[in-house]
Amino acid sequence: MAVVAELAGVSIVRGGATLLDGVDWRVDETDRWVIIGPNGAGKTTLLQILAAQLHPSSGMAEVLGEVLGAVDVFELRPRIGVTSAALADRIPRSERVADVVVSAAYAVMGRWRESYEQADFERAVSLMNQLRVGHLAYRTFGTLSEGERKRVQIARALMTDPELLLLDEPAAGLDLAGRESLVSTLGELCSDPDAPATVLVTHHVEEIPAGITHALLLKQGRVLHAGPIDEVLTAEKLSETFEFGLEVSRINGRWSARARA
Repeated sequence: MAVVAELAGVSIVRGGATLLDGVDWRVDETDRWVIIGPNGAGKTTLLQILAAQLHPSSGMAEVLGEVLGAVDVFELRPRIGVTSAALADRIPRSERVADVVVSAAYAVMGRWRESYEQADFERAVSLMNQLRVGHLAYRTFGTLSEGERKRVQIARALMTDPELLLLDEPAAGLDLAGRESLVSTLGELCSDPDAPATVLVTHHVEEIPAGITHALLLKQGRVLHAGPIDEVLTAEKLSETFEFGLEVSRINGRWSARARA
Protein backbone atom coordinates (compact mmCIF):
# COMPACT_ATOMS: atom_id res chain seq x y z
CA MET A 1 0.00 0.00 0.00
CA ALA A 2 1.48 3.32 -1.11
CA VAL A 3 2.17 6.01 1.47
CA VAL A 4 0.64 9.37 0.50
CA ALA A 5 1.94 11.41 3.44
CA GLU A 6 4.12 10.69 6.43
CA LEU A 7 5.04 13.04 9.28
CA ALA A 8 7.73 12.27 11.84
CA GLY A 9 8.21 14.52 14.87
CA VAL A 10 6.72 17.51 13.04
CA SER A 11 6.49 20.73 15.02
CA ILE A 12 5.46 24.21 13.92
CA VAL A 13 6.54 27.23 15.97
CA ARG A 14 5.42 30.74 15.04
CA GLY A 15 6.00 33.88 17.08
CA GLY A 16 7.02 31.84 20.08
CA ALA A 17 3.80 29.79 19.99
CA THR A 18 3.88 26.05 19.30
CA LEU A 19 1.10 25.29 16.80
CA LEU A 20 2.04 21.64 16.26
CA ASP A 21 4.09 19.61 18.70
CA GLY A 22 5.90 16.43 17.65
CA VAL A 23 3.27 15.05 15.28
CA ASP A 24 3.78 11.50 13.99
CA TRP A 25 1.21 10.45 11.37
CA ARG A 26 0.87 8.42 8.20
CA VAL A 27 -1.75 8.56 5.42
CA ASP A 28 -2.01 5.67 2.95
CA GLU A 29 -3.54 5.86 -0.52
CA THR A 30 -6.79 4.12 0.46
CA ASP A 31 -7.27 6.13 3.67
CA ARG A 32 -10.09 8.60 4.29
CA TRP A 33 -9.18 10.61 7.42
CA VAL A 34 -11.04 13.09 9.57
CA ILE A 35 -9.16 15.45 11.90
CA ILE A 36 -11.17 16.61 14.91
CA GLY A 37 -10.27 18.93 17.75
CA PRO A 38 -11.27 22.10 19.57
CA ASN A 39 -10.56 25.61 18.31
CA GLY A 40 -6.84 26.32 18.26
CA ALA A 41 -5.88 22.64 18.29
CA GLY A 42 -3.76 23.00 15.13
CA LYS A 43 -6.10 21.29 12.63
CA THR A 44 -5.73 23.83 9.83
CA THR A 45 -1.98 24.09 10.46
CA LEU A 46 -1.68 20.33 10.04
CA LEU A 47 -3.63 20.53 6.79
CA GLN A 48 -1.32 23.30 5.55
CA ILE A 49 1.64 20.96 6.04
CA LEU A 50 -0.06 18.35 3.86
CA ALA A 51 -0.88 21.04 1.30
CA ALA A 52 2.84 21.98 1.08
CA GLN A 53 1.95 25.49 2.25
CA LEU A 54 4.00 25.27 5.47
CA HIS A 55 7.34 23.68 6.22
CA PRO A 56 8.00 22.08 9.63
CA SER A 57 10.04 24.05 12.15
CA SER A 58 11.44 20.66 13.10
CA GLY A 59 10.83 17.07 12.12
CA MET A 60 10.24 15.56 8.68
CA ALA A 61 7.18 15.82 6.44
CA GLU A 62 6.98 13.70 3.29
CA VAL A 63 4.07 14.33 0.92
CA LEU A 64 3.54 12.25 -2.24
CA GLY A 65 7.05 10.91 -1.99
CA GLU A 66 8.68 14.34 -1.64
CA VAL A 67 10.27 15.76 1.49
CA LEU A 68 9.18 19.32 2.26
CA GLY A 69 12.20 21.59 2.22
CA ALA A 70 13.88 19.51 -0.49
CA VAL A 71 11.32 19.84 -3.27
CA ASP A 72 9.90 22.58 -5.49
CA VAL A 73 6.48 23.03 -3.88
CA PHE A 74 5.14 24.64 -7.07
CA GLU A 75 5.55 21.27 -8.78
CA LEU A 76 4.11 19.38 -5.81
CA ARG A 77 1.01 21.48 -5.14
CA PRO A 78 -0.83 20.68 -8.41
CA ARG A 79 -0.90 17.04 -7.23
CA ILE A 80 -2.89 18.08 -4.15
CA GLY A 81 -6.53 19.20 -4.20
CA VAL A 82 -7.46 21.72 -1.50
CA THR A 83 -10.65 23.44 -0.38
CA SER A 84 -10.69 26.05 2.36
CA ALA A 85 -12.29 29.36 3.29
CA ALA A 86 -9.02 31.15 2.50
CA LEU A 87 -8.96 29.77 -1.04
CA ALA A 88 -12.64 30.57 -1.54
CA ASP A 89 -11.95 34.22 -0.66
CA ARG A 90 -9.48 34.39 -3.56
CA ILE A 91 -11.98 33.29 -6.21
CA PRO A 92 -13.24 36.31 -8.19
CA ARG A 93 -16.94 36.75 -7.50
CA SER A 94 -17.52 37.68 -11.15
CA GLU A 95 -15.98 34.43 -12.43
CA ARG A 96 -18.27 31.92 -14.13
CA VAL A 97 -18.59 28.62 -12.29
CA ALA A 98 -17.31 26.63 -15.28
CA ASP A 99 -14.20 28.83 -15.39
CA VAL A 100 -13.64 28.51 -11.62
CA VAL A 101 -13.42 24.75 -12.10
CA VAL A 102 -11.48 24.47 -15.37
CA SER A 103 -8.87 27.09 -14.38
CA ALA A 104 -7.55 24.69 -11.74
CA ALA A 105 -5.79 22.95 -14.63
CA TYR A 106 -3.39 25.93 -14.67
CA ALA A 107 -3.55 26.45 -10.89
CA VAL A 108 -4.83 30.00 -11.41
CA MET A 109 -7.70 31.97 -9.93
CA GLY A 110 -9.64 33.65 -12.74
CA ARG A 111 -9.48 32.97 -16.48
CA TRP A 112 -6.95 35.03 -18.45
CA ARG A 113 -5.38 33.90 -21.70
CA GLU A 114 -4.77 30.25 -20.91
CA SER A 115 -5.45 27.70 -23.62
CA TYR A 116 -7.42 24.61 -22.59
CA GLU A 117 -7.96 21.37 -24.44
CA GLN A 118 -11.38 19.86 -25.04
CA ALA A 119 -10.54 17.17 -22.48
CA ASP A 120 -10.17 19.87 -19.82
CA PHE A 121 -13.68 21.21 -20.48
CA GLU A 122 -15.11 17.70 -20.55
CA ARG A 123 -13.53 16.88 -17.20
CA ALA A 124 -14.82 20.13 -15.68
CA VAL A 125 -18.35 19.34 -16.88
CA SER A 126 -18.10 15.79 -15.52
CA LEU A 127 -16.96 17.02 -12.10
CA MET A 128 -19.61 19.73 -11.91
CA ASN A 129 -22.26 17.12 -12.66
CA GLN A 130 -20.77 14.75 -10.07
CA LEU A 131 -20.93 17.53 -7.46
CA ARG A 132 -24.44 18.47 -8.63
CA VAL A 133 -23.55 21.98 -9.82
CA GLY A 134 -23.56 21.36 -13.56
CA HIS A 135 -26.68 23.50 -13.96
CA LEU A 136 -24.76 26.44 -12.46
CA ALA A 137 -21.97 26.43 -15.07
CA TYR A 138 -22.82 29.87 -16.45
CA ARG A 139 -23.69 31.51 -13.15
CA THR A 140 -21.08 33.71 -11.50
CA PHE A 141 -19.45 32.47 -8.32
CA GLY A 142 -20.64 35.49 -6.33
CA THR A 143 -24.32 34.70 -6.99
CA LEU A 144 -24.15 31.18 -5.52
CA SER A 145 -25.38 30.08 -2.12
CA GLU A 146 -22.78 28.98 0.43
CA GLY A 147 -23.59 25.34 -0.19
CA GLU A 148 -23.24 25.76 -3.95
CA ARG A 149 -19.89 27.48 -3.49
CA LYS A 150 -18.63 24.58 -1.38
CA ARG A 151 -19.55 22.11 -4.12
CA VAL A 152 -17.88 24.22 -6.82
CA GLN A 153 -14.70 24.39 -4.73
CA ILE A 154 -14.61 20.60 -4.38
CA ALA A 155 -15.10 20.18 -8.13
CA ARG A 156 -12.21 22.58 -8.67
CA ALA A 157 -10.04 20.68 -6.16
CA LEU A 158 -10.63 17.46 -8.12
CA MET A 159 -9.95 19.03 -11.54
CA THR A 160 -6.28 18.01 -11.70
CA ASP A 161 -7.04 14.41 -10.63
CA PRO A 162 -5.10 14.92 -7.37
CA GLU A 163 -3.41 12.16 -5.44
CA LEU A 164 -4.42 13.81 -2.15
CA LEU A 165 -7.62 15.73 -1.36
CA LEU A 166 -7.72 18.12 1.60
CA LEU A 167 -11.04 19.53 2.84
CA ASP A 168 -10.88 22.21 5.53
CA GLU A 169 -14.28 22.41 7.26
CA PRO A 170 -16.27 21.88 4.03
CA ALA A 171 -19.66 22.07 5.80
CA ALA A 172 -18.93 25.19 7.87
CA GLY A 173 -21.55 27.91 7.52
CA LEU A 174 -24.18 25.71 5.89
CA ASP A 175 -27.75 25.36 7.11
CA LEU A 176 -29.08 21.93 8.07
CA ALA A 177 -30.31 20.98 4.60
CA GLY A 178 -27.16 22.29 2.95
CA ARG A 179 -24.94 20.41 5.39
CA GLU A 180 -26.77 17.12 4.98
CA SER A 181 -26.78 17.39 1.20
CA LEU A 182 -23.04 18.12 1.07
CA VAL A 183 -22.14 15.43 3.62
CA SER A 184 -24.12 12.92 1.55
CA THR A 185 -22.15 13.91 -1.57
CA LEU A 186 -18.86 13.67 0.32
CA GLY A 187 -19.91 10.24 1.53
CA GLU A 188 -20.26 9.11 -2.08
CA LEU A 189 -16.81 10.52 -2.86
CA CYS A 190 -15.15 8.91 0.16
CA SER A 191 -16.72 5.55 -0.68
CA ASP A 192 -15.41 5.65 -4.25
CA PRO A 193 -12.34 3.36 -4.47
CA ASP A 194 -10.98 5.51 -7.30
CA ALA A 195 -11.12 8.73 -5.25
CA PRO A 196 -7.85 10.13 -3.90
CA ALA A 197 -6.68 9.74 -0.33
CA THR A 198 -8.72 12.26 1.62
CA VAL A 199 -8.20 14.30 4.79
CA LEU A 200 -11.14 16.30 6.15
CA VAL A 201 -11.03 18.77 9.04
CA THR A 202 -14.08 19.49 11.18
CA HIS A 203 -15.15 20.52 14.68
CA HIS A 204 -18.31 18.43 14.57
CA VAL A 205 -18.69 14.65 14.33
CA GLU A 206 -22.09 15.21 12.66
CA GLU A 207 -20.20 16.52 9.62
CA ILE A 208 -18.23 13.29 9.13
CA PRO A 209 -19.42 11.61 5.92
CA ALA A 210 -19.92 7.89 5.58
CA GLY A 211 -16.84 6.33 4.03
CA ILE A 212 -14.34 7.97 6.38
CA THR A 213 -12.03 5.20 7.56
CA HIS A 214 -9.72 6.85 10.12
CA ALA A 215 -9.79 9.63 12.70
CA LEU A 216 -7.14 11.79 14.32
CA LEU A 217 -7.92 13.68 17.54
CA LEU A 218 -5.81 16.81 17.99
CA LYS A 219 -5.46 18.95 21.11
CA GLN A 220 -3.06 21.85 21.71
CA GLY A 221 -1.00 20.82 18.71
CA ARG A 222 -0.56 17.23 19.85
CA VAL A 223 -2.05 14.01 18.54
CA LEU A 224 -4.03 12.39 21.33
CA HIS A 225 -5.36 9.47 19.34
CA ALA A 226 -5.20 8.30 15.71
CA GLY A 227 -6.34 5.17 13.96
CA PRO A 228 -9.41 3.38 12.59
CA ILE A 229 -12.45 5.56 13.18
CA ASP A 230 -14.38 3.00 15.24
CA GLU A 231 -11.47 2.75 17.69
CA VAL A 232 -10.88 6.52 17.96
CA LEU A 233 -14.33 8.11 18.02
CA THR A 234 -15.34 6.84 21.43
CA ALA A 235 -17.05 8.79 24.19
CA GLU A 236 -13.96 8.49 26.38
CA LYS A 237 -11.51 9.75 23.77
CA LEU A 238 -13.70 12.59 22.48
CA SER A 239 -14.42 13.69 26.05
CA GLU A 240 -10.68 13.81 26.70
CA THR A 241 -10.10 15.83 23.54
CA PHE A 242 -12.74 18.47 24.27
CA GLU A 243 -12.47 18.32 28.08
CA PHE A 244 -16.21 17.82 28.26
CA GLY A 245 -18.31 14.78 29.04
CA LEU A 246 -19.76 13.45 25.80
CA GLU A 247 -21.89 10.56 24.63
CA VAL A 248 -21.18 9.30 21.11
CA SER A 249 -23.39 7.28 18.78
CA ARG A 250 -23.27 6.03 15.21
CA ILE A 251 -26.32 5.23 13.07
CA ASN A 252 -26.14 4.15 9.42
CA GLY A 253 -22.54 5.32 9.14
CA ARG A 254 -23.19 8.80 10.58
CA TRP A 255 -21.88 10.01 13.92
CA SER A 256 -23.38 12.28 16.58
CA ALA A 257 -22.24 13.56 19.97
CA ARG A 258 -24.07 15.20 22.83
CA ALA A 259 -23.46 16.17 26.42
CA ARG A 260 -23.31 13.24 28.78
CA ALA A 261 -26.50 12.92 30.81
